[in-house]
Amino acid sequence: MRTVAVVLAGGVGQRMGAGRPKQLIEVGGRPILALAVEAFDAHPGIDAVVVVMAAGHVRAAAALTAPYGKVAGIVAGGDTRTASTAAALAALDGEPDDARVLFHDAARPFVDAAVIDRVLAALDDADAVAVGVPTPDTIVEVADGVVAAMPARHTLVRFQTPQGFRLGVIRAAYERALADPELVATDDCGVVHRYLPDVPIRVVAGAERNLKVTHPLDIVVAEHLATETETV
Repeated sequence: MRTVAVVLAGGVGQRMGAGRPKQLIEVGGRPILALAVEAFDAHPGIDAVVVVMAAGHVRAAAALTAPYGKVAGIVAGGDTRTASTAAALAALDGEPDDARVLFHDAARPFVDAAVIDRVLAALDDADAVAVGVPTPDTIVEVADGVVAAMPARHTLVRFQTPQGFRLGVIRAAYERALADPELVATDDCGVVHRYLPDVPIRVVAGAERNLKVTHPLDIVVAEHLATETETV
């Protein structure tokens, strides 16, 4: 069964304030994008890797990922996460519906093989798989500046990536989503949940090391994790 990993690097990292896409920033002396791609290139369960890069930086991504033999293509991303996923799906047009596809944020450079293993194993009998970790904080819904609801913490997880799908399922979800003028989504499981509500989304355990680099403080943590990884 063919499995393709899509590394989504289409964002420009405005919240980072670095003046360039955050996936090109180095941690531990290596670009974040290269670390993310390497995790999938090295995994025996992944057959090919497609990188979706911020428009205007495709050449830089091609240069950084040249050492990785499983990289099958680099495509320009869109202005939103959903537009970048749609660009990846267009690049996978020749793949069969029963192929497995994993979507991963390039801004998560420390995803490990065990997390990828769990997603792939869950896809043996699920059509959509999310990665989650328990939240240590109390999460509340707020409306007009006051608490509207306080869900039980043990029922909540924080989503990470990769998120895995049968390709035909994510294709169908995006076909419906892109026809909706009110589409708002922050991740791909959210698109499946909204537009294919009858498709169960299995949740497997993520890892606290699977950090998403979003704010300047995250770079400090990422540098520590990169150093820790080198000494293991």
